[in-house]
Amino acid sequence: MASAEHVQVAVVGGGQAGLSVARELTALGVEPVVLERGRIGQSWRGRWESFSLVTPNWSLQLPGFPYDGSSPDGFLPRDEIAAYLERYAADIGVPVREETEVLAIDAGDDFSVRTSTGDLRADAVVIASGAYQRPYRPAVAGSLPGSLLQIDAEGYRSEADLPAGRVLIVGSGQTGCQIAEELHEAGRDVVVACGKAPWLPRRIGDHDLVWWLVESRFLEQSVDALPSPSARLRSNVLSSGRGGGHDLHLRTLRDLGVTLTGHFLGAEGHEARFAADLRESVAWGDAAYQELADLFGRVAQERGLAEPGLEQPPAIGGEGPERVDLRDFGAVVFTSGYRPDYGSWLSWPGAFDDLGFPIHQDGESTVVPGIFFAGVHFLRKRKSSLLLGVGEDAAIVARGVASRLVSL
Repeated sequence: MASAEHVQVAVVGGGQAGLSVARELTALGVEPVVLERGRIGQSWRGRWESFSLVTPNWSLQLPGFPYDGSSPDGFLPRDEIAAYLERYAADIGVPVREETEVLAIDAGDDFSVRTSTGDLRADAVVIASGAYQRPYRPAVAGSLPGSLLQIDAEGYRSEADLPAGRVLIVGSGQTGCQIAEELHEAGRDVVVACGKAPWLPRRIGDHDLVWWLVESRFLEQSVDALPSPSARLRSNVLSSGRGGGHDLHLRTLRDLGVTLTGHFLGAEGHEARFAADLRESVAWGDAAYQELADLFGRVAQERGLAEPGLEQPPAIGGEGPERVDLRDFGAVVFTSGYRPDYGSWLSWPGAFDDLGFPIHQDGESTVVPGIFFAGVHFLRKRKSSLLLGVGEDAAIVARGVASRLVSL
């Protein structure tokens, strides 16, 4: 790559993390180039058609560009999120090369960056390609009939695109619950195979649930405070921002008429099997609910606020069916989460842990000096990949990059 173009810093990813780091680098006098495989905000553009933010608009707090629209307590729909990021890119004025996929990065005295539009050399690289890149399917997914349409959440666009028939959703996190609600409202018979997820009402007292998560410093929780590294993979708090925001969790789905089951065990011929652990999953979510309710109660008492009024939820009832005939189903949608996928295109042995997360200190790889990460879920804190928290990490990463460049 002797003739490759040289740049100071290559930033991989044109979403909120990559743009925030680019803005902070520019403020420090460093010249970044942002490389985006699609268009700015591509990961948001890839969501289903009716998707809306789950966090209120006031949580759009990217560095130097807080939300200033007329609906701070609303929830931006998918295309408006992408438009916000486009305005941010224009405001910070950094070069963004869209439709440029990074194929490989090789480390040496500097970094060789191979892309779909040509090769670069960079003094440092910031990888901000999204919190999760690879959809996760349980191993038993392979037992489903091959004739049944099977897609991941990223392949879902709207109810009209699915074949006729009932729909099985495997996974009951935010995405699974939101898609289940949409399909039910469209007249589909929906079965949701449930796992463990925390939940809260959309409104708690006079505030949105996210206000309480911020004010209680719950989102400040560090990765070191988690009970185990795998806790990073747990679902976010269940709720919805669609239609102005509303409660959405396992009880609301059951009240709508959605069939809930325990977790998916696999299929035998045309029969799906489910564990008898629905009540266990509900109890786990209720325990998380109570833990947060207690935390918010302490915050209210300390500040002289009105009590949040979070009462003990009612019992959910039985376990749900353990076997379901799939012959009248049109599709299975897997919404069982995502996993990091850096190792599939970055060949650096030992740079990632057993779950695929980068091994780092304040965003800089401790294995490959000069490689930085941003926008990773729980990079430093629970809020690290969120629109209201990514800016804090971006500033720290940018200072690390600038310090490295000075030492070269």
